[in-house]
Amino acid sequence: MANIKISIDWKLIGRELWRHIPFTALGALTGIAFMAIIFGGNFLQAIEPHEKTIFYVLHPAHILLSAVVTTSIYKLHGKGKLWAAILIGFVAAIGIATISDSVFPYLGETLLDLPHREIEIGFIEEPLLTIPPAFVGIAIGYWLSTTKIPHAGHILISTWASLFHILMALGQTVSWVQGLAIFGLLFLSVWIPCCFSDIVFPLFFVREGEAHHHHH
Repeated sequence: MANIKISIDWKLIGRELWRHIPFTALGALTGIAFMAIIFGGNFLQAIEPHEKTIFYVLHPAHILLSAVVTTSIYKLHGKGKLWAAILIGFVAAIGIATISDSVFPYLGETLLDLPHREIEIGFIEEPLLTIPPAFVGIAIGYWLSTTKIPHAGHILISTWASLFHILMALGQTVSWVQGLAIFGLLFLSVWIPCCFSDIVFPLFFVREGEAHHHHH
């Protein structure tokens, strides 16, 4: 990839990140609303045995959608080779989905001193559940090159995956302060890594002069 130069339009990236604030905040709010229902209706005990299972439905779905969007953007902007699309799609989907769904929430859980915190690295703990969706997403992204619906789904599913990582760490109660902190944590867990993987990361590998303005 020596002949691939970095030619990033920082204004475009800034504009895209700014544009994604409302939708990311909405996603985080759905997570908080869901948490309010769980704690308000005392559903935590019913949901607790299934939290890890739900995480391993949402996390692979996030990986698949992330791979679709990243690969699509690289293909749309870079007219890149298949091997490069596979490599870029895989690194973004597995690496950034892990940061978003596990690493960011775990750092927040540590700051909040949640009792059952445990970092859950999907591709190490459950490789058969997490690695195949990345390749399926890359194939869809490369041949269909679609970004709008997968990106919206990506942000929502990522929020819910992060939420279930946090729920696994929570005790039986949550305070208002924790609730507000979790909203901020969900927002950052999704906004920074997901927008980076969908918008910034694939554009790093576009040859100079090939980057075009992209609008969702």
